[in-house]
Amino acid sequence: MTLAPGSRLGPYEILSPVGAGGMGEVYRARDTRLERTVAVKVLPSHLSSSLEVRQRFEREAKTISQLSHPHICAIYDVGNQDGVEYLVMEFLEGETLAGRLARGPLPLEQVLRFGIEIADALDRAHRQGIVHRDLKPGNIMLTKSGVKLLDFGLAKAVAPAGPVSALTSLPTMAGGANLTQEGTILGTFQYMAPEQLEGKEADARTDIFTFGAVLYEVATGKKAFSGASQASLIAAILEREPVPVSTVQPMAPPALDRAVKTCLAKDPENRFQTAHDVKLQLQWIAEGGSQAGVAAPVAARRKNRERLWMSAAVLFAVLAAALGVVLLRSPREPVRVLRSSIAPPSGAAFWLDPATPGPPALSPDGRRLAFSARAADGKILLYVRSLDAVEPVALAGTDDAQYPFWSPDSRTIGFFADRKLKTVEAEGGPPVTLCSADLDAKGGTWSRTGTIVFARGSATTLSRVPAGGGEPVEVTHFDARRGDDSHRHPRFLPDGKHFLYVARSPGAAAEGNAIVVASLDGGAEKVLLRSPAEAEYASGYIIFLRERTLMARPFDPGRLAFTGDAFPLAENISFLSQAAAEGIFSASQNGILVYQTSSGPAGSKLVWLDRDGKPQGALGDPADFVDIALSPDDKRGVATVRDPSTGNRDLWIYDIARNVGTRFTFGPANETSPVWSPDGQWIAYASTRKGYEDIYRKAVAGSSEEELLVESKINKEPALWSPDGRFLVYVENTKDTKADILLLPMDGERKPRVFLRTPFFEYAAAFSPDGRWLVYGSDESGKFQLYVTSFPTPGRKWQLSREEGAYAYWSKDGKEILYHGFSGQIWAVEVVERADSLDIGAPKPLFKLAVAPKASGAEIYPTSDHQRFLALDHGQKATALLNLVVNWTAAAKR
Repeated sequence: MTLAPGSRLGPYEILSPVGAGGMGEVYRARDTRLERTVAVKVLPSHLSSSLEVRQRFEREAKTISQLSHPHICAIYDVGNQDGVEYLVMEFLEGETLAGRLARGPLPLEQVLRFGIEIADALDRAHRQGIVHRDLKPGNIMLTKSGVKLLDFGLAKAVAPAGPVSALTSLPTMAGGANLTQEGTILGTFQYMAPEQLEGKEADARTDIFTFGAVLYEVATGKKAFSGASQASLIAAILEREPVPVSTVQPMAPPALDRAVKTCLAKDPENRFQTAHDVKLQLQWIAEGGSQAGVAAPVAARRKNRERLWMSAAVLFAVLAAALGVVLLRSPREPVRVLRSSIAPPSGAAFWLDPATPGPPALSPDGRRLAFSARAADGKILLYVRSLDAVEPVALAGTDDAQYPFWSPDSRTIGFFADRKLKTVEAEGGPPVTLCSADLDAKGGTWSRTGTIVFARGSATTLSRVPAGGGEPVEVTHFDARRGDDSHRHPRFLPDGKHFLYVARSPGAAAEGNAIVVASLDGGAEKVLLRSPAEAEYASGYIIFLRERTLMARPFDPGRLAFTGDAFPLAENISFLSQAAAEGIFSASQNGILVYQTSSGPAGSKLVWLDRDGKPQGALGDPADFVDIALSPDDKRGVATVRDPSTGNRDLWIYDIARNVGTRFTFGPANETSPVWSPDGQWIAYASTRKGYEDIYRKAVAGSSEEELLVESKINKEPALWSPDGRFLVYVENTKDTKADILLLPMDGERKPRVFLRTPFFEYAAAFSPDGRWLVYGSDESGKFQLYVTSFPTPGRKWQLSREEGAYAYWSKDGKEILYHGFSGQIWAVEVVERADSLDIGAPKPLFKLAVAPKASGAEIYPTSDHQRFLALDHGQKATALLNLVVNWTAAAKR
């Protein structure tokens, strides 16, 4: 139906026709109420005649009207008059992208600028659950203020409810199984994603494919897919790859090639998973990128140089053949094993403690080393060190990166940060998020088939996810017979199907954790050996730890069987306890090995600091300290100390006046997380002697007997003793609710009860002196913050910390709370207790620790008057080096 100028639809006066398409006719009109020019789109009569389509159209239009973005055409109104369904939109001055492309491709600067704007608009819509489904140059307007996306999500609104008899009947529609029958094919052919052609439901990744096709056309002036017929066009989309952008436009950077190719991946799992990731990639290219952004002519010159080198190589081969007889008659010099060391970045340190950001990772080709290191300011970054370079390079955007691992082609690094599994190009660039992970993820591995297997947390099984991102799927299961409580540190074998992992079992302290070989298809698992830490395959060997000795044993990955005896490679390997199941070593596939040895029994020392953070002397002898706590009367301290020979942890008590330390717990288990009773007569702690972390208490003086307080097959640890001694507060770790706060009454039946249980990670931090208020930590906001609530029943809460908060301490006079986060900044907060509330002041900075504390235990503890601090000084660890061995397999063969 054509509307004449001067006619009206509601309050909108038609001025002139603008255009027409599969979604209907568009008119320029005047809003007589607001005196503004608008665009009115009229739904075709063959669609508006359907009540179901009209209802769907109105419902979808209302949803889309909620979108507010500078690069999305705004929807003002929707209405119906005399059977005419219409939509009122923002009127735009400019031309469509399709019209502009008729004159040829756009300059690179405009390609990137418009691409970033489109990706940003898609990202906003996708976050609100709206998918465009019909992105194409005809639906993109070029205006003075940038691009504007039209018809957002409206293809879904007019999708037919019944099956479609012919593809030609639906030139501009898109839909999904939720609004159309299964198998319906909807969309504009030239830009449709493979899953749309197959009649599957469209999602955000469908828009990303279509965006890739548009981006390709904008950069090259040519369609990404073409064909002489609909059948051949469909075949091209389903089966063929377009010619690279840089082949059509030699000045285009290869990084743009990669971005477009990733968008156009046939499998949605292998595409960018969010439009935000696409935007970041394009922004990085626009900002100059890295060597990956070198224009194609430069790459071509490199190829020309490579051809010259190939010619030289052929000539060299001829000369080598001519000299072969002479060389064969001469005695061969054996391949030499070369040894060297790698220092940490200037001003930074390889950090080795229970909260380590993971061992270093050699690239499969042995050319580069990836590792996380902590700088002097406490900031952890991911570094890449080329083995032929002097200094490593920090990768921007990798703050708090942990457990790096390489892609099979040695070009990309996977890592964990911000509770996400991410990847980043080794040459630099914006990190890409693949999926969610827990705060304490424990390693990943990347197969040549494009699958990543990773440990989502410290007490989880392993999951797999496509290397392009997606929803993780569980790939291993706990074995009750072994007593598994954690699967971690996976390592793929060469076939890309089988992988090794550590099945940690707290009850296996004597024989070590199980090193298991499993497969992606869920086939039968096999325990290969027992080791306290991880194992990996390299150069025909399984490399693993036997106690603290690095061993290698010949292994056939085809038969999944050993073919010879094990032999030692190095002794006294740095090892972070059987609970962490982590040794510091890594090997490439071409005979290069890195590892770290323990530099001696002294890993850190206890020092006194004043309120300004200045050193005031030391306490006891240096040792490998994990955490500390002062007694209520400030006369004694208790510390968790790691045994350098076994990796096990025990408690030591220090007499502050005499400056003497005495061992308090004994045995092969780990004893950690000490808590003083309010009278200073008892210490409660966690012990792994029965397989899981149970809670015991022991008298500080007199009898050496221990009392079991809480026992269950769930890891738990004491946090605080209430000031009146009535309750022991402890934290229980669970799979579903992460960590909860429970109370154990110290009299009567001693039946634990829940204090705080939510889907988040909570832990108790500090009591007020009168026991009426409890400071606790929670990650409910997305990062750890400290809150105060009433005790023994939680009520109203106040947020105590500002940027972040981890540990807190309440002064004995009740007037001040000290706290710090993982940055190491110490804050002081004034507090006034009222009858039923608190007055909490603004946090004021005191000083910052030289090395930021870890998450596994308190590393600084104030005296009860908050005038002095007992702190762990890790300065001795800053000198740790990595040992580098080249051609280690040569020694093995000899």
